[in-house]
Amino acid sequence: MKYLFIVTLFITLSSSQNCQVPPSQGESSKSEQKDLSKYHRAYFASGCFWCVEAVFESVTGVEEAISGYAGGESKNPTYETVSAGVTGHAEAVEVYYDTTIIDYPTLLQVFFGSHDPTTLNRQGPDAGTQYRSAIFFQNDQEKMLIEEYITGLRSSGAFDGPITTEVSPLDKFYPAEEYHQDYEMKNPNNPYVRAVSIPRLKKFQATHKDLLKAAGH
Repeated sequence: MKYLFIVTLFITLSSSQNCQVPPSQGESSKSEQKDLSKYHRAYFASGCFWCVEAVFESVTGVEEAISGYAGGESKNPTYETVSAGVTGHAEAVEVYYDTTIIDYPTLLQVFFGSHDPTTLNRQGPDAGTQYRSAIFFQNDQEKMLIEEYITGLRSSGAFDGPITTEVSPLDKFYPAEEYHQDYEMKNPNNPYVRAVSIPRLKKFQATHKDLLKAAGH
């Protein structure tokens, strides 16, 4: 679906950018560019990882977010196979956060506040299990916090429809190809980024101003 949407926008916006950007050569991964060993990690999926990564990286206490794949059974998935919906993986992000600044329940607030968890296997124009809403927990404490948070959302009637978010243990996270990292920031004129990613980020920022990093950070 993402490919079709980008092709449509390609025609509409007369842009030369699309989702199939060839990977850059000789670049080190984001995780290799800085020491992230002191940070805790959390794993979320809620549609196109370009969008999700940008949202989390705008939040105070989040040091880094890495786009990747989680939740499937296939080993060493690629963007082409995940996008084709044949691996069982979802486009996901690995969030590195400072627990002295932000806690796990606040990350859940960011997650549920930045997408629609009631659309099964769909987020905006993107459809398929690879774009499902999912949280991958690493331990019983995270699982308990997730379940408590979802129960609270259901009790409050925060969403019109039933929450379809998958809650599953994390098996393995595979970082995506380097050209996907910081894609929204590096490709602001990409038609999909202009039409979907940036509006999604701005919508989140408008409703969660208290969670945002100061300008320039």
